[in-house]
Amino acid sequence: MTGIAVRVEALEMVYEIDGEQVHALRGVDLEFAPGESIALLGPSGSGKSSLLTLLAGLQKPTSGRALLDGQDVTAMSERALLTLRARDVGVVVQGPARNLLPYANAEENVRFAQRAVPRDRRGRLRPPAELLEGLGLGHVRRSGLGALSGGEQQRLSLAVGLAGAPGLLLADEPTSQLDATNRAHVVDMLTAAAADGATIVVVTHDEHMAQQVDRSVHLRDGLVVP
Repeated sequence: MTGIAVRVEALEMVYEIDGEQVHALRGVDLEFAPGESIALLGPSGSGKSSLLTLLAGLQKPTSGRALLDGQDVTAMSERALLTLRARDVGVVVQGPARNLLPYANAEENVRFAQRAVPRDRRGRLRPPAELLEGLGLGHVRRSGLGALSGGEQQRLSLAVGLAGAPGLLLADEPTSQLDATNRAHVVDMLTAAAADGATIVVVTHDEHMAQQVDRSVHLRDGLVVP
């Protein structure tokens, strides 16, 4: 896979809650090279998840730009964003059920995520059963979501995010519900994706995961800090 370059220019995000403005991001500038793996660190409310959702095109910023390989996702139509996420950008948001098809079993979820990948790339995709096995989910590949624990659903969400061999993976707290063994499965899978050339951006409080990536970016009060 070919990693996607990420560039953020003067990105601001302001919410209004109960009539008061909340600044989630305050003019953030960042740049990630293709194939680089990044951990976004910082306390709750620092702007990490807001940054991730803006990179994914799931929200529009108050001002500024987010560019993926030179394409401004903040200016894209919803149709163009859907195509981008289906083919080139894997997104794993918090809350496993938000990433998954409730009526499909584990393997069907992964297979569905591969449907939009262009034909000329499908030969390079990992089989769904292999992805699930790598995350310790081989024994539940035929199981529906209702039979999966929260941690199993979380790992399945990552399998879905990786299913299309995306050039950019954006993952928000992918190990938050996992024990040490299953955290290791996730770290190994992300490390393998980075080794294959993908750009990886992970929001995490997991110090072990942060130690496995190329670089950590710290945010506090909506700003990048040393």
